[in-house]
Amino acid sequence: MSEMERSPEQDGRDFANAAWSIPSYLISGMIIWGGSGWLLSRWTGVHAFIPIGILTGVVLAIYLVYVKYGR
Repeated sequence: MSEMERSPEQDGRDFANAAWSIPSYLISGMIIWGGSGWLLSRWTGVHAFIPIGILTGVVLAIYLVYVKYGR
């Protein structure tokens, strides 16, 4: 089916998929990279790695959302 022949139901499903994917990317990025920062903080004793990991996760998740949906 071409872009011109898309049904409103398909457009609604695409929007719903994006609406669930974007927060999922943000949350998982914060959890994965924040967890990595937490592990690095526990290993080195420097507690600055936790916020650095969380911010890195958010930035990479926003970039991933931009690449996937922003173009």
